[in-house]
Amino acid sequence: MIGLNGTSRLLKALADETRLRILNLLAEEELSTGDLMEILNTGQSRVSTHLALLKEVGLVQDRRHGRRSLYGIVPGAPATLAESALKQARQSPEFEADMAGLDALRDRRREDARAYFDRVAAEFSEQPLPGRTWEGLARGLLQLAPRGRYVDLGVGDGLLTMMLAEVAREVVAVDISAQMLAQLKTRATQKGIGNIVTLESDIAHLALADQSFDVAVLSQALHHCDEPLSALKEAQRVLVRGGRLLVLDLVAHGESWVKDQLQHRHLGFGEGELEHMLLEAGFERPFVRRAARDPQPPHFMTLVASATKGTR
Repeated sequence: MIGLNGTSRLLKALADETRLRILNLLAEEELSTGDLMEILNTGQSRVSTHLALLKEVGLVQDRRHGRRSLYGIVPGAPATLAESALKQARQSPEFEADMAGLDALRDRRREDARAYFDRVAAEFSEQPLPGRTWEGLARGLLQLAPRGRYVDLGVGDGLLTMMLAEVAREVVAVDISAQMLAQLKTRATQKGIGNIVTLESDIAHLALADQSFDVAVLSQALHHCDEPLSALKEAQRVLVRGGRLLVLDLVAHGESWVKDQLQHRHLGFGEGELEHMLLEAGFERPFVRRAARDPQPPHFMTLVASATKGTR
């Protein structure tokens, strides 16, 4: 309840045309001091003084937004008198002019945004932008993936395995290297991830039951495999009917040094070659496409493929 002194101060705050106009605008949306100066065509000191008085009587609050402060109506404020005053003045020429000014401000904001994106469109993909990472994009897209049992064939650094674990009921991580699997388990434990099971195995000869997984993933693993077709057949075998396969690998290239330095067994795969292997392995509806090109020499290209195990 507001005491007599508080009521007097509230009435004094409302007994000013500019403060009523500010309240009317803030009832529409949060605005900065600069926004109010632009709409009301009023100097900063006057606007700041009015805002300070409205804050003092508990009608207006502010919050930091970057380098600016945004002002808005206090939720649940003692505003019965203010609402009554605003309602009576709703059709006034001053309020109508302010609403037109607010619309003009919104139009300018949209035009500023449009002009910015028009200006940077040509080199937008090259700009370092806050929050734009491939890992962030992958995590977002994985939220659309089915919840089920996943098998990750060839875990590498384990980053994808842990990302899969965020959406899967369980992930069986398969790798020929016991040390790779041990590192994955350590990182998973540190992050509190408990639904990853590790299996030391050659991905071309899996000690896994038939039809036990909903999704199989081969990320940059096929080119390390002596028998890539056998690995694809094994992936097909352990998938349930209607299960999905995702393959990420390299487009065929001529960088033979990777065999000695990185233990690659194959210099990538052609699109037609990988599609043929998927069909030979028993998959249906293969989809193969070049997805990305490394920015640094020798500019390896990434191949993305997906396919489905038949339902019969």
